[in-house]
Amino acid sequence: MIRVVLVNKFYYPRGGDCVAVMAAERLLKAKGHEVAVFSMQYPDNVSSPWETYFPAEVSFSGATVSGRIRAAERIFRAGEVAARFTRLLNDFKPDVVHLHNIHSYLSPVVAQIARRQRLRVIWTMHDYKLICPAYACLRAGKPCEVCFSRKSGVFRHACMKGSRAASLLAWMEALYWNGKKLARLTDRFISPSLFLKEKMVSAGFRAEQMEVLPNFMHRPTPPPADKEDYYCYTGRLSGEKGVETLLEAAKHLSFPLKVIGGGPLLETLRRQFPQRHIEFTGPLPAEALLPVVQRARFLVMPSVWYENNPFSMIEALCLGTPVLGANIGGIPELIEEGRNGMLFEPGHAEQLREHILHMRQTAFPYQTIAQQALQRFSAENHYERLLAVYQDQLSKRDIFIIKNKTAE
Repeated sequence: MIRVVLVNKFYYPRGGDCVAVMAAERLLKAKGHEVAVFSMQYPDNVSSPWETYFPAEVSFSGATVSGRIRAAERIFRAGEVAARFTRLLNDFKPDVVHLHNIHSYLSPVVAQIARRQRLRVIWTMHDYKLICPAYACLRAGKPCEVCFSRKSGVFRHACMKGSRAASLLAWMEALYWNGKKLARLTDRFISPSLFLKEKMVSAGFRAEQMEVLPNFMHRPTPPPADKEDYYCYTGRLSGEKGVETLLEAAKHLSFPLKVIGGGPLLETLRRQFPQRHIEFTGPLPAEALLPVVQRARFLVMPSVWYENNPFSMIEALCLGTPVLGANIGGIPELIEEGRNGMLFEPGHAEQLREHILHMRQTAFPYQTIAQQALQRFSAENHYERLLAVYQDQLSKRDIFIIKNKTAE
């Protein structure tokens, strides 16, 4: 069996990256592999037997100047991260180091340390950080690829939180941990979507270094239920998610809409869209969320940014709920037009309104949608392909070690 260290900056279900890491940990353990976790200390973290190795929490928006300086130092020096990660590797003795979201709070120094110990390094990309210093390839609400060729764009346009200081730090980080350096430190990149892979290649990464492996359904899914007369949105309520476009499309319709999730725009949107047929539930726990998505006529994914391989879409499809998605990023890879959903142009409220009415009137094959999605995004399929990546890289390591011993 293979010994794996999973590395992610947070260790609680904060977002898709964390959900993927925790699901991968459960999956690998269930298959008999030994798994260690390396993350940053954080109050919301799930308890882990490995937490004594976690470096202290840092905050880039902390109240004190010294705290922000300490956070900035971690990007470039990462002394505590390096010491604690080295200790974990020495104690656990893994075969594979599998990175996920590591920038800033941990830093790519972990890849550097693993490489020095001749370990195989796999890196799953959950966003666009390696080609966009501000993570999202988004500027003024529109897709932006300026930094694919010149990382100075993040500073020039103050893309990082609208702050020159934060954007300067992101630019310096991108120069220090540049793509060529990170490609040398990584044996294999995993991209959950073909779209992300193609963008990374267009920004200078090698296609042959990347494996496309979608996310998988990480929890038991009940069978499709009888549909009720409403549709829903689930996710963060923030600008890049395009929720305002959805609400503009929905406000003149009488068709009930459930908006599920929290975020910086929640209260603003509640005030802006007081229509009785629009319900803002706030965040819901999984046990309450699943039945709502399961009984919905369809789910809407109205994003205006390059979504990668969103769990909310995969979950809906596995529940037999079709998806009306924006034609952007990795969303189209999940939708078969007219079979398990439809596409509309991002940001076009009028077209979205027409598609909502069309989706409501369409009799989708809910059972078939669920069966096909559960097969496509099964944990078993994901495991077999991930194991193949691990084994391929370990065979190359063994060849490398044999060659070195022969040379000696």
